[in-house]
Amino acid sequence: MDISSGFDPSVARHRQNDRKLVGLVMSLFFSFGFCTVLVDSIIPKLKALFALNYTEVMLTQFCFFGAYFIISMPAAWLISRLGYLQSVVAGLGLMAIGCLLFTPAAKLGLYPAFLGALFILASGITIVQVAANPLAAEAGDPATASSRLTLAQAFNSVATMVGPFFGAYFFLRSGVALPDTTALSPGALALLRQTRAQVFEIPFIGIALFLLIVAAVCFAVRSLAPEPRHNPNGAAYLKLLGHPRLMLGVLSIFTYVGAEVSIGSTMINYLMQRSTLGVAAAVAGSMVSLYWGGAMCGRFIGSYVLARLTPGFVLMGCAIGAGALAVLSSSSAGVLAAYSVIAIGLCNSIMFPTVFTLAIEGLGDLAASASGLLCLGIVGGAIVPLITGAVADRAGLSTALLVPAVCYVWLATYGFLTGRKILSTEIAGP
Repeated sequence: MDISSGFDPSVARHRQNDRKLVGLVMSLFFSFGFCTVLVDSIIPKLKALFALNYTEVMLTQFCFFGAYFIISMPAAWLISRLGYLQSVVAGLGLMAIGCLLFTPAAKLGLYPAFLGALFILASGITIVQVAANPLAAEAGDPATASSRLTLAQAFNSVATMVGPFFGAYFFLRSGVALPDTTALSPGALALLRQTRAQVFEIPFIGIALFLLIVAAVCFAVRSLAPEPRHNPNGAAYLKLLGHPRLMLGVLSIFTYVGAEVSIGSTMINYLMQRSTLGVAAAVAGSMVSLYWGGAMCGRFIGSYVLARLTPGFVLMGCAIGAGALAVLSSSSAGVLAAYSVIAIGLCNSIMFPTVFTLAIEGLGDLAASASGLLCLGIVGGAIVPLITGAVADRAGLSTALLVPAVCYVWLATYGFLTGRKILSTEIAGP
């Protein structure tokens, strides 16, 4: 150390490494946010291509978000064995494989093949996401961990706003309507589907190449990452199962993700309806970016509001607002129906991080294990859209909006219970 100047080269080098890691983490949040939101643009194309009803097409989200339930715990184990960046490399590689599988799925022209590709893609996303959150927190001064996580979420929000434009241009630009297929032979119908499905090939090959480049960078700098602090402990998980605030938080994550995904998944078809806006698929697809853009803006507003008001009551207010907008859109038509459903994105913005922090409040060393349980709640993105799709098939998309509205009722209740401190932060036992 140079005492005369007070400059420590090792400290400067450590800070430089942290900055590199933070930049890399931002790219990871952008990558999995971008891939996740593309599913919204894929849904109307697959629905038309395979003549699916809403329940059947929501199997895309079932396969995608079901991966979170299946892979989250194995991902935590993998990270404890390989470390953060090595696990990220594995996750990005799996994501790339999922993207490349869209090519054989398109050539086969089979719906189950697309579902398989989406499950592989989502499995890789799960691994990357489980690793990226703690890595963002640990890559630098602990005092600024919240700031880094907020910045990472902002990059994720940018991706979810940009992704719909990408999907609208590449997947929906040619429209979703097929010619009359009743006069086609099975062979001709299969050929038509294979031809129309080719729109997925080049974009997903390009995404796979980008993911492999990011994976190569992660592998090259893997030594810069800190060692994981948390080793999953079965006893800790069992202890947490008896903590009402946490377990109701898991239910809240389930309902929030389910509501958000249900709305995002049906929005393109909803905006295309004559009773709403009657716009073309590409226009409706690009308008979904307003929904996710509202979530991005709301996070910046929310970071200011949450520092000054009780988080539970802020969650309650946003949930009431989202539920009211869903009911308003469901019971109206035209521009009012369209923009009230889009505005739900603004109310959604603070829900996930607020529920997450409220649920793990006061858990100390058990917070990491609690985070793993909360990630299981993301499976709501698989279950609730199926229910929404079933309602849409029987009563229409407008009525189906009442399903996420019910989810928001529970979220408002959880906000009230935590805001009034009815749910204790203490955990029973030694």
